[in-house]
Amino acid sequence: MGEKTEFEPGDKVPNDGRYIEIGEKAFHMGITDPKMTFLQKGDAFPETTNHNRKWKRKQREN
Repeated sequence: MGEKTEFEPGDKVPNDGRYIEIGEKAFHMGITDPKMTFLQKGDAFPETTNHNRKWKRKQREN
């Protein structure tokens, strides 16, 4: 069983990191001007721009 990768507003943050809004169904297409935030473990995810979006941890940029 894998680790959860998409989160809804109000869920608890599993790990420190930068999180970005994604489209619920078509995450591969991206969304225009997504919200991004840095959260710490145990924080609650904030509200998204609309109800069809979720939060996902942003991959590190090398």
